[in-house]
Amino acid sequence: MEKRKKQRLEDAGWRVGSTADFLGLSDEEAALVEVKLGLANAVRKHRSRRGMTQAQLGRLLGSSQSRVAKMEAADPSVSIDLMVRSLLRMGASRKDVAAFIATPISRRAA
Repeated sequence: MEKRKKQRLEDAGWRVGSTADFLGLSDEEAALVEVKLGLANAVRKHRSRRGMTQAQLGRLLGSSQSRVAKMEAADPSVSIDLMVRSLLRMGASRKDVAAFIATPISRRAA
């Protein structure tokens, strides 16, 4: 958040913090959320770069379009294992997957 915006909010009486603070997440829980969001974003980007629809990716994975949509939304019902397998199936390398996991959300390109 921009410093000016943060200062305006605090001056107006708002408390500014992170999502982890708001939800009361431990450092480990916050890290797990970041990993899952990074993988979800990577699935969406890889699929788009390959020019695939969600339905096409679902067929490639032996799954459904709705399951792919849930992966891309980081739905709690989707395992990290499924996201990693999906990326590998689309041609991502293990090094790519490691980079998706390691890059903090604040440094990822939108």
